[in-house]
Amino acid sequence: MYTAHPDRYADLPYRRTGHSGLKLPALSLGLWHNFGPDRPAETQRAILRRAFDLGVTHFDLANNYGPPPGSAESALGEALRTDFARYRDELVVSTKAGYLMWPGPYGEWGSRKSVLSSLDQSLGRMGLEYVDIFYSHRPDPETPLEETMGALHSAVQQGKALYVGVSNYSAEQTREAARILGELGTPLLIHQPRYSMLDRRPESGGLLDALDELRVGSIAYSPLEQGLLTGRYLDGIPEDSRAASDSPFLKSDAVTEELVGRLRALDGIAKSRGQSLAQMALAWVLRGGRVTSALVGASSPRQLEDSVSAVANLDFGADELARIDEIVNQ
Repeated sequence: MYTAHPDRYADLPYRRTGHSGLKLPALSLGLWHNFGPDRPAETQRAILRRAFDLGVTHFDLANNYGPPPGSAESALGEALRTDFARYRDELVVSTKAGYLMWPGPYGEWGSRKSVLSSLDQSLGRMGLEYVDIFYSHRPDPETPLEETMGALHSAVQQGKALYVGVSNYSAEQTREAARILGELGTPLLIHQPRYSMLDRRPESGGLLDALDELRVGSIAYSPLEQGLLTGRYLDGIPEDSRAASDSPFLKSDAVTEELVGRLRALDGIAKSRGQSLAQMALAWVLRGGRVTSALVGASSPRQLEDSVSAVANLDFGADELARIDEIVNQ
């Protein structure tokens, strides 16, 4: 029987999520990749156990994570039953609805029927009565935002979610979502945007400013830019890398000589800080406290441990930040 490490809360910092009572670990575990049937169940179990032992108490999912869709939730459900049942109240489990899950007009997007049906399916796969955070995974251009936010509100009213969030919403859409939810009496807790040293859209699009004004938390996904910021591509494209596969998330033609040159320059700054490129990339996202948590994936416990080590140095000098900006923008 698994017994959690007694010092699991000793080292990893926790940050308050916006204007709420919920605190999240600075690093959270995302189950987007590596938790489908193509990966050994024992490896998945070892990653989840090591995460919790390190204080990573937040497991982030979506209905379509796997592959195939739904398999990551099923994998977590098995782990919850076998290892984490007695630790449920120490865990924050989040999931999302919005991307394609089943045939027909109700299998995706943001209608009330789709959102609430998806949540019921997710709870069934995970064997849970509720999730801690339930997200609208993407805005629906054809469904009134009032309907989608009303569905999130209903999930809380029904006791199937404690908090609600949005992901991939623009600054303007986030403001409107927060207004609607506030009027319903279910505050918007958190936004999950894509954000990294190489993807500054939450800054340039005003999203981070909006979240500050709204006092809403944020959790960044792809802070390592689908592996580009892990150091794996400093000498080109490895044969066993994501870019060399048929992954839709990172194409080989994106790894240009110019990009590799910038990655090498960033790696030089990381070395001067005593960090790996991946650790510096995570520290950069978490710098200054504007981002509540950064989502990391892991294919092994060792990789997760490397990511968690990033919190040892989250401070940047003005010259370091200026040099990073110069490299990224050149």
